Amino acid sequence: MVDTLLDDVAGLLREAADRVVLPLFRHLDAADVTEKAPGELVTVADRRAEEMISAGLLRLRPGSVVVGEEAVADDPDLLRHLRASGDVWLVDPVDGTANFAAGRRPFALMVSLLTDGEPVAAWVFDPLADALATARTGEGTYLDGQPLHLPDGAPPMGELRGAAMTKFLPGPSRRTVEAGGARLGELLPGQHCAGREYLDVLTGHQQFVLFWRTLPWDHGPGTLLVRAAGGVARRLDGTDYHPADTEHGLLVAVNEKVWTDVHTTLLPT
Repeated sequence: MVDTLLDDVAGLLREAADRVVLPLFRHLDAADVTEKAPGELVTVADRRAEEMISAGLLRLRPGSVVVGEEAVADDPDLLRHLRASGDVWLVDPVDGTANFAAGRRPFALMVSLLTDGEPVAAWVFDPLADALATARTGEGTYLDGQPLHLPDGAPPMGELRGAAMTKFLPGPSRRTVEAGGARLGELLPGQHCAGREYLDVLTGHQQFVLFWRTLPWDHGPGTLLVRAAGGVARRLDGTDYHPADTEHGLLVAVNEKVWTDVHTTLLPT
């Protein structure tokens, strides 16, 4: 039997975008946007899309578990499933909620699948750009249906371009990163949408991205996409990233050389 998992989940994300997310973009009422925690917005689109995507995923894999961003806000104990046996889905129904709520782009819909605690598949969909990236461990990454492999070479330091999410960095680290950025070609402030940052690494718009906060639904999908395409996603101490980790800091790059160059420049020891 042909395995259609990548297409099936992609179809779910497109359906949720078409039926729930895009109709509400720039059409939210004040009551449609609330705070689930101080400074953390949630919209009716987040909740409805997560419900729809979760139901579809459970139909695809009966007996699996869904760990959705909004469900975890209500029940943090769901995070224990990220190291559990069986199939576990990570869902970010609207990544970039603050952008979405403000009526600006980018935002994305994201899913990843863990089997017996290990990431095995990922999807990131930017509906406004109609850009879809998918991956399965051992089968590579696809962008809009075409196989994609990240470059092996590294540009000169002065031509490297990437983003650093410095807002949440501790003060001394933030100043170090900002100072090191002057040695690179361009250090971008970030787009408030992790999914778009990962897509920009895959498409060559940037060679790296540095995060401090690493919530699992924000980075489980993107890190697998980058790794399956030949890139690198590691904690700042050099250890491999896993969605169940609770540490801070993550550096993603198109290859080993770029990861080392950027780490040495932005985070010298």
